[in-house]
Amino acid sequence: MLSTLRLAADLDFRLTVLSDACADRDDEVHRVLTEKVFPRQATVVTVAEWVASLDT
Repeated sequence: MLSTLRLAADLDFRLTVLSDACADRDDEVHRVLTEKVFPRQATVVTVAEWVASLDT
């Protein structure tokens, strides 16, 4: 997922990562990616937060 996100960011897409709809084999890697790495290039939200944003 990291490579895909970086490529999309390089192509100037506005990105949203649904933190509870993706995973990594290692829980700590998932935590670091969603809390530290992905927020630099994407909006990171839960599925519930994303769904709620569709109503606005």
